[in-house]
Amino acid sequence: MTLKLGVPSKGRLMEKTFAWFARHGIELSRAGSDREYAGKVDGIEDVSLILLSAGEIPRELAAGRIHLGVTGTDLVHEKLPRWEQQVEEIAPLGFGQADLVIAVPVCWVDVETLDDLDAAAAAFRATHGHRLRIATKYHRMVREFLTDSGVADYTLVDSQGATEGTVMNETAEAIADITSTGETLRANHLKILSDGLILQSQATLWRSRVAEYGATEKAALTEVMRRLG
Repeated sequence: MTLKLGVPSKGRLMEKTFAWFARHGIELSRAGSDREYAGKVDGIEDVSLILLSAGEIPRELAAGRIHLGVTGTDLVHEKLPRWEQQVEEIAPLGFGQADLVIAVPVCWVDVETLDDLDAAAAAFRATHGHRLRIATKYHRMVREFLTDSGVADYTLVDSQGATEGTVMNETAEAIADITSTGETLRANHLKILSDGLILQSQATLWRSRVAEYGATEKAALTEVMRRLG
């Protein structure tokens, strides 16, 4: 058996993850072509590399099929209810930063806060006969946040594409989405509510609390933690 480490399988997130581990003396590399999802680990014994999509890594950690995994804070919080019982945060990696926020049309000049949004949602329902629609990929986190903030009279609509475009396309009145610079929001004439920050996310190394750890895996984990300081 080996300690299984899951990392994103492509793109800048993979490259930056490889570079982060390399700075700690652990060399990760893709085995074969870019189309193959196999990898290897050099510089440390009894650790195997599993290449997955960032969205799959929370599920694999929670199922105990991998011991360590690199993925965004937002994905762990969204995909794993009671995530603290299933995974442990080991280290933030310092890249992939993005904020999950509530944003509304710039033309809503009287809507700057969550209280304003609640009032606007009530007025919208009274006027149109249906609830204000908020497009998002992050249903669980957004629903919990809005409930805690006292916002009612809304409905969440699923968006797996360009969420920022849903307001312009008239499939939603507001959005909750990840943003790093805010440029796409501004390009789509949207503004972030002043108290509309739901979560600050970044790429993070997580440990599964439910995976099986034999003597080999425990020794490898101890060495990984020693390398990471």
